[in-house]
Amino acid sequence: MITVMIAEDMHMVRGALVALLNVEPDIEVVAEMSSGDEILPAAHKHRPDVALLDIDLPGKDGLTAAAEIRAALPEVRTLILTGLGRPGTLRRALSAHVSGFMLKDAPASELADAIRSVAAGRRVVDSQLALAAWDSTDCPLTTRESEVLRLAAHGADASEIAAKLYLSVGTVRNYLTTIAGKLNARNRVDAIRIATEAGWL
Repeated sequence: MITVMIAEDMHMVRGALVALLNVEPDIEVVAEMSSGDEILPAAHKHRPDVALLDIDLPGKDGLTAAAEIRAALPEVRTLILTGLGRPGTLRRALSAHVSGFMLKDAPASELADAIRSVAAGRRVVDSQLALAAWDSTDCPLTTRESEVLRLAAHGADASEIAAKLYLSVGTVRNYLTTIAGKLNARNRVDAIRIATEAGWL
């Protein structure tokens, strides 16, 4: 029996996933949660074969949680679900060493098969998304610049970003100026839009 835990913040979607997977004769859902902060404690408690994680969750996002699972419980495989198939997001997922990456609008039978493949140690990636990622450009931002822009995208101002990343406010402003230049953005809001649409955030 393949044991699965599911992290999805939309209650109806999560309920549908649980019902869908529990009818499979070889798959059992052992835990479900709505917040990214609950993922690692649940993984420690239940030790599932596969963690099925929505990429966009309150608290920690699915990719951050997947990286934490890989570091703490490498035997637990991670399968990321997303509603937006952006090539940059797939690149981030592969950098986090997830076991699989699927779009939410994939047929139900494909999800069960993906879970079986991931549990067997194989990697599963939506084929159309993989082709798009192959053709896309790499993110021009450094890791630190991406961190700064991600915090800005969540509404943090320069002083809040500085406190969170242990930087000076001036350094944060310099980063934001550099980011806007690299992305050919008019301002911070435009930079956030460009990076989000490319899947770099």
